[in-house]
Amino acid sequence: MEKTTLSKFSKEELTDFIIKNNEKKFRAEQIFSWIWAKNASSFDQMTDVKKEFREFLNQNCQILDCKIKLRQISKDGTIKYLIEFSDGLCAETVLMRFDNRSNLSMCVSCQVGCKMGCKFCATGKNGFKRNLEAHEIISQILLAQIDTGLKITNVVFMGQGEPLDNFENIKKAIYLINKNLQISIRRMTLSTSGIIPKIYELSQNELIPTLAISLHAPNHKIREQIMPIEKKYNIEELKKALKEFNTKTKDRITIEYILIGGLNDTKECAIELINYLKDIKCNINLIPYNPTDDNTGFKKPNKKDMMKFKYLLEASGKKVTIRLERGADIDAACGQLAGKTN
Repeated sequence: MEKTTLSKFSKEELTDFIIKNNEKKFRAEQIFSWIWAKNASSFDQMTDVKKEFREFLNQNCQILDCKIKLRQISKDGTIKYLIEFSDGLCAETVLMRFDNRSNLSMCVSCQVGCKMGCKFCATGKNGFKRNLEAHEIISQILLAQIDTGLKITNVVFMGQGEPLDNFENIKKAIYLINKNLQISIRRMTLSTSGIIPKIYELSQNELIPTLAISLHAPNHKIREQIMPIEKKYNIEELKKALKEFNTKTKDRITIEYILIGGLNDTKECAIELINYLKDIKCNINLIPYNPTDDNTGFKKPNKKDMMKFKYLLEASGKKVTIRLERGADIDAACGQLAGKTN
């Protein structure tokens, strides 16, 4: 008999389930609190729920329908988990801790594999298996909280997969993370390679996370070379969508830009990028390319070129950061760990 997974439920759905199974409504409040506030990993921990009903729950229900298959801990405190779902497929999630900050950021996956095929990304090379359901996305956070006993404060949809290619499940996950885990929408960020119709749709959503755009090139020619999505949704149409997103939401966008040595990290590329972004309200996050064990031929940028690139962008008036390298010693790139398993 297949067990009912309680983490799939909203509070209202859990209440309906409890009442249908001849228990009083207040039991739902107790169980909900154990799952979402107290990080319960078993029904036996729910000491204020009567023993007979705990036995019913053990026989007929489960809190989660996935588990931690593998855990890697970096010397910088980053923890990378390989999560195994009920069908045996796996995806990754990463817990990032930063010195002198109380924030704990969780980078979650939304798909097993990815259709986008970006040349610099390990996930795309694994092929696409399936979308993750909303509760499977949230389970990554719950498992990390159970494992560490820590409270996640920030969620970034930047793991495996393209969030806007799994938009309905992402919308539901955002709602439940906000409602059940009490994480503010201002502490959620969604990264997309640029599925333009869904960017317009996201700007009309009730809960709108910070939008991050995986741009990675200053022009059509270079972007097409490294990101196949450019063939369908080109960089000029993307610019229109970003300006509309600015107008609709009044929010600043994050531009993600992987610096690949000798390809998109030149002075000329910086000047083109400045011109492209001049009308867009944004911050820029530069990401040094992290070589994977493949044969892309891509190189890490040297520090001098990286700092020159940053200086030119800052001189244009934009706020620019260079992303801290986290977990470089533990299969850090998205898809490296899952690629060895799926």
